[in-house]
Amino acid sequence: MSDISTIDEGERRGVSPPVGPSVTPPPVAEFRNVTKWYGPVIGVNGVSFELAPGITGLLGPNGAGKTTLIKLLTGQLHPSLGDVLVRGQPAWTAAAKRHIGYCPEVDALYEEMSGRQFVMTMARLHGFDRATARDRTEAALADVGMSDRADRILRGCSKRMRQRIKLAQSLVHNPDLLIVDEPLNGIDPVGRRELMEFFRRFRDRGKVVVVSSHILEEMDTLADQVIFMGRGRVLAMGTLAEIRQMLAEHPQRVRIKSSQARDLAGHLIAWNFVRGIELPAANELTLQVQRPDEFFRQFAALVVERQIDVTSLEATDVSTEAIFEYVMSSN
Repeated sequence: MSDISTIDEGERRGVSPPVGPSVTPPPVAEFRNVTKWYGPVIGVNGVSFELAPGITGLLGPNGAGKTTLIKLLTGQLHPSLGDVLVRGQPAWTAAAKRHIGYCPEVDALYEEMSGRQFVMTMARLHGFDRATARDRTEAALADVGMSDRADRILRGCSKRMRQRIKLAQSLVHNPDLLIVDEPLNGIDPVGRRELMEFFRRFRDRGKVVVVSSHILEEMDTLADQVIFMGRGRVLAMGTLAEIRQMLAEHPQRVRIKSSQARDLAGHLIAWNFVRGIELPAANELTLQVQRPDEFFRQFAALVVERQIDVTSLEATDVSTEAIFEYVMSSN
């Protein structure tokens, strides 16, 4: 009692109670030097990374190890070596799976059910009582924009509607980690935009979203970071800018539009980090540039000093697709 009284008295005098050292929360999910093999075949090899709140794009060609990585993260597979943790628990345990929502690429639906019945069934399988399962079902359907169409029988639903029902079932237990395998495949442009908006809303609640996709251009605006996989290994991980910076030895393409394009080319050709120049039009030139940060600084100084008219300056290969090609070619 005396301890409580002392704290209350301190608060009344405007004195804050002592605060202990801050504790950094563990990552939502973590791979620790994980290897998985199937007999003589290695699915993933020595993979280590952490997932914090945000949208992570998982990219790679067929056979890169994406499917194995997803199955490890969702607890469908045990690693041969290393640890896969979700909220500090092994991913295959019930304690970890309470935090995982999974929307697979393939349709694994009870076709004779309505969408609402299917999501309700999944909620009940999570262990919720009927009333709670009903509330969570309606909340999940509203989240994916299916409240008014969820009574249709799944057998007759469109690809877009079936994808939303699959997504709704992965949300009924309010997971911290949502893993979505090829969600944009076969979806029309409007449906893609709506799904991407949902992923952003989910991220903004402090959640983790992992999106496996082969549609690279969508990752330019969707993903906060990307993981490039190849031959079972993580080849690069980070924001697109960070990964492009790691690939500084690869020349970057820069397009410049200027009424003085030929004069400008005469200055730039002498710079040792300009690897090549083309003049595709009278007022345009494209460059192959190494050490782009240094180039842009020196270019800005040149434009000011010589009073050169520049109407446009852009790097043309900083997209996900271009960076992916760089990553694959360097490994």
